[in-house]
Amino acid sequence: MHNDKRKNLIMKTLGKNIKKLRGEKSQFLLASENDISVSIISTVERGIKDPQFTTLYKIAEALNIKTWELVKLVEEQLPKGFSLIDK
Repeated sequence: MHNDKRKNLIMKTLGKNIKKLRGEKSQFLLASENDISVSIISTVERGIKDPQFTTLYKIAEALNIKTWELVKLVEEQLPKGFSLIDK
């Protein structure tokens, strides 16, 4: 698997988890209540944008979870032995 495909898989998996954790709350409401751009929420949820760590931290806080919990959810859904580094 090429590095771009692996990165894309991570971003898509992250986006799905954020959308799931957001639940019924709209992107607009989540963004406005937590000083996050709606466009950032949208592009991250669609797997288009690779968020900066500080943005990821802010999104996790808005979803009432720890950043590591969000990362763990993503890691658990990736294929076994997944790595971004060619070994």
